[in-house]
Amino acid sequence: MTQFYHLDRRSLLRTGAIASTALVAGATVAEEALALGSIPDGDIAILRFLAAAEILETDLWEQYNELGGIQDSEESSGSGNGAFTGGLKFLDGDMDQYVHDNTEDERSHAAFINAFLVSVGARPVNLEKFRTLDGSKADGSSKKKRLTNLMKLTIDTSYWTRYRSRAHNPDLPESPPFVFPQAIPGLKSGQFPAIPRDNGDLSPSDHIQAIANTAAFHFASIEQGGTSLYPTLAMRVTHPVVLRILLSIGPTETMHFQTWQDKAGNFKRLKDPTNGLEFPELNSPPFGGEDFQTNLIMPEPCPFLDRKFPVCSIIRPVSTDPRIFGAMAAAKGLAASGLFIGQSKAFFKAVGDLAEDADEATRRC
Repeated sequence: MTQFYHLDRRSLLRTGAIASTALVAGATVAEEALALGSIPDGDIAILRFLAAAEILETDLWEQYNELGGIQDSEESSGSGNGAFTGGLKFLDGDMDQYVHDNTEDERSHAAFINAFLVSVGARPVNLEKFRTLDGSKADGSSKKKRLTNLMKLTIDTSYWTRYRSRAHNPDLPESPPFVFPQAIPGLKSGQFPAIPRDNGDLSPSDHIQAIANTAAFHFASIEQGGTSLYPTLAMRVTHPVVLRILLSIGPTETMHFQTWQDKAGNFKRLKDPTNGLEFPELNSPPFGGEDFQTNLIMPEPCPFLDRKFPVCSIIRPVSTDPRIFGAMAAAKGLAASGLFIGQSKAFFKAVGDLAEDADEATRRC
């Protein structure tokens, strides 16, 4: 697994020393709450990690939008690729609109969090020096440098069964550990493109459709990660305004996840003739049953907090233990998926440091 590196940087969280701040008479409660120094370093660390995560999400979603979404004044990069767009539209006729809107959402999250950091005297996150990766060379791509790699993905599709299980919750350890089955085992056992790498990927038809299928399962994989990350980190923040930010942005990630889980269920059953990647029928053996049926998009009730309680429909994982899930676990999960193949050690240090700081944050109340 790709490693993230430790660096001593707690003193770098803010720009310069924090001087005592005196507010003028008559200052509003909001002004006082946002005064420099009133937000704990741990909260700042969480926001900086989330800013980085949203910047990375924006980068990957922009690549999807250039080739399979709607290009307009809001998302103007790229010019669209008919074959890839057609593959996505097999799953739903409105996929190009959904891809566009998800891209715009992630861009707004990154911009907002960075702007808020600046407003309270903290350093925003800038990853532009790491924009070094080549993206798709297919028609429709802007062909500019990228932060993320969508052409060698290993996708964990166990979220499909995790959210359909009534008996298991990753937040409640079991002995022996329960392993949630993969919906599409092939995606976890190789490296596959989720966008056409070049015009050679536009045919045969089942190959470009397999790429669109891969993208659909990757869409849901990315957004289920954000669905868990925001409430996990919200449990560690102290300042009410920071908590409001996390509780307001987090549910939009859940909306994204439910949308993509629904659309992924419409995938075309096929075997890619170029690499053998198979998208099997999930509604019949050896799959089948409620755990796999493709029209389920809402979380099944599962054990929560303690098995003595009735099952409850929840987001999972959402752990208070960073060893189970947290910022570093999320970063390592993205790295394991191949999203950062080709990135430098400096990139992994930068993202790893941000994740480590976020995981060190504790609520002060």
